[in-house]
Amino acid sequence: MADGTYPEELLYHPEHDWARIDGDVATFGITWFAQDALGEVVFFDPPEVGSSTTKDESYAEVESVKAVSDVVAPLSGEIVEVNTGLADAPETINTDPYGEGWLVKVKLSDTSQVDELLDQPTYVSGLD
Repeated sequence: MADGTYPEELLYHPEHDWARIDGDVATFGITWFAQDALGEVVFFDPPEVGSSTTKDESYAEVESVKAVSDVVAPLSGEIVEVNTGLADAPETINTDPYGEGWLVKVKLSDTSQVDELLDQPTYVSGLD
């Protein structure tokens, strides 16, 4: 398992998802808190490239030894890339949630939604 960290350059959704913004494309993943609560991840059921995400709604599922959990979209847009490496190594979500354990890349349909996400100090203060 990765250490409990929350990179300052990311933005966070209250449902324990993160977004790395690069222009009008965002990379999504789940936070250290989420992967720790899930336990060992054994399967990632990604959305299809070309499908849409809607902020605050489920867009994928992560299955762990404990449960199957929905992954909530921090922002709305179109899936432009899926981390296919997770098919063979879903445990990467546990070991590197902010790096190789990213889930999808999304072309944002409403960049103003970025302002609704939490910065790192705000997100972390809500974990207490």
